[in-house]
Amino acid sequence: MTFDPSIGVPGKPWGEAERDQWRVLQTAQRSYADDVVSRMDALAERFERETYGQIEYGADTYDLHAFRGGEMDPALPTALITGGVHGYETSGVMGALAFLEQSAAAYAGRVNLLVAPCVSPWAYERINRWNYDAVDPNRNFRMDGPAREATALMEWVRSAASDFLLHIDLHETTDSDETEFRLALSSRDGVDHDPGLIPDGFYLVADSEDPQLGFQQAIISAVGQVTHIAPPDETGEIIGSPVIAHGIIEYPLAQLALCASITNARFKTTTEVYPDSPRVTPEDCNRAQVAAVCAALDFALAN
Repeated sequence: MTFDPSIGVPGKPWGEAERDQWRVLQTAQRSYADDVVSRMDALAERFERETYGQIEYGADTYDLHAFRGGEMDPALPTALITGGVHGYETSGVMGALAFLEQSAAAYAGRVNLLVAPCVSPWAYERINRWNYDAVDPNRNFRMDGPAREATALMEWVRSAASDFLLHIDLHETTDSDETEFRLALSSRDGVDHDPGLIPDGFYLVADSEDPQLGFQQAIISAVGQVTHIAPPDETGEIIGSPVIAHGIIEYPLAQLALCASITNARFKTTTEVYPDSPRVTPEDCNRAQVAAVCAALDFALAN
């Protein structure tokens, strides 16, 4: 547990003193260098690696890395794959790396690939949703926003290409969302906690402005071969949103400043793996992310 409910005063939003109290609890539990950068080093022999930013948080400095599939070909469509926007959502990071290691070569000459496997390395090390400033990057993908991870990624993406066919953003929904992070959010913002239900299984978040339902369903079909798909709850919802098709909900991505909104891609989605199920292993979760990426690319390139 990285949240202490004694932080702050109920009903009053946090100030800097409360954020300092929260930061003291956020100790590194794993290594970005060992787990992620070492695999990026090996991939640099096969793909063009770029360091698109550097973030300093307290005594810690992190280089932000991404990959291109090669030289950008203006005759080809462009696809963006992002992982680790929330550092604690492990299969988003590992799935993006596994895609590069196992599957990306199959798309050479067919699409310009841009892959940012670990958008939030400070949070990755601390298995946290927020960054050092107690800010959720995935509600702050706007150029004037407070999340440095988000603005750095947006700057790199805009410098790399102007037109995109696809963006798939790799996430997880975990039990800790309910037991820890929503409690912390309520405390930080000085509001009452409204308990929710964590869905048991994989689901997708489409863009309510343009859901592209056939695209979403193709991904669900592929992932269903790897792991189970989340059913709706008794109200017909998943995580408080109406189910629009099997395993699919929708959000207004741009309005909420979510990562999947940062390009003009026709096809966009956010994956949500459920790693806490007794029915899956960490490797199953990684495989589900890779299956989602490949299905997304296959459908987008065919349509």
